[in-house]
Amino acid sequence: MTPLPRPPDVVRSAYAQLVVTDLPKARWFWVDMLGFHVQYEAADSLYLRGTDELTHHSLVLRQGGIAALDHISYRLRAPEDVDRAEDYFRALGCPVLRVPRGEGTHGVGDAVRVVDPLGFPVEFFHEIDRAERLIQRYDLRRGAEIARLDHFNICTPDIPAAYAHYKALGFGCSETIEGDEHELYAAWMYRKQTVHDVAFTGGAGPRLHHLGVATHESHQVLRTADLFGSVRKEHHIERGPGRHGVSNAFYLYLRDPDGHRVEIYTSDYYTGDPDHETYRWNVHDDRRRDFWGNAVIESWYKEATPVLGLDGNSQPVTDTILDESAVQVGADGLG
Repeated sequence: MTPLPRPPDVVRSAYAQLVVTDLPKARWFWVDMLGFHVQYEAADSLYLRGTDELTHHSLVLRQGGIAALDHISYRLRAPEDVDRAEDYFRALGCPVLRVPRGEGTHGVGDAVRVVDPLGFPVEFFHEIDRAERLIQRYDLRRGAEIARLDHFNICTPDIPAAYAHYKALGFGCSETIEGDEHELYAAWMYRKQTVHDVAFTGGAGPRLHHLGVATHESHQVLRTADLFGSVRKEHHIERGPGRHGVSNAFYLYLRDPDGHRVEIYTSDYYTGDPDHETYRWNVHDDRRRDFWGNAVIESWYKEATPVLGLDGNSQPVTDTILDESAVQVGADGLG
């Protein structure tokens, strides 16, 4: 077998582009309520970032006919890594599209978009426009005071395949959920020195489970829930506040007007040591999803955002091999 070319050197999760069906409603949710900063806007799109981010954007909202994930995106370490990404995914037999600067996402340089072996639309790039420093612009903060994009969580029917693919790209693994025979139900994998840049939720896929966005303190997570309650929009809150067993993060899950899920997230930990060990949770431990043992509602396991291919059409969905929600665990109330 011919060996694969050297994979690109991924630095971190960089941004996501979501298709929304009503841009003004999406702006209310993501900008007015969550506190993203509008970096750039066009007639059919908004480019947003958190207060800690010095790159042009971490979230793009694009008007479209159906709510979907257009693509997730990873930043690469050097310009030559863009060529490596193209060569690597072509060798894997994946659909690949080269996107020169000016023909793709505003503010992003030369990029490669692929449909990866898991069926997800993924962009790889190095160059991106810089942005004004907002770290100490406390006067501009509002809502949840979003600091930065933290991670993508994706639904895939084959967790071991997802693990193997990202391991080959150089990702480390911080935590897993495993069965008694070490069946892999979920995994959290990273390139930056936090718990994860991407995580895998077992389920029908490819679908986007959620975007994780970080805020600095737990009281900002609680404030987010209060803000939605105060304007009688509490139905946007899906789950939480709570504390995860996996990652230790304090969290709140919300759904935007199109049903896209976002996690407001804080208090995870450092994973940068070269001998960092994977922490393995048993699927029967009801603290894994919520450290306090609170139930995980069925929609959190079953509902997710469809994803688009390079042609703009929805990717076909395959049923899961192992279904974590079917494991009888008291805190879940499922199975």
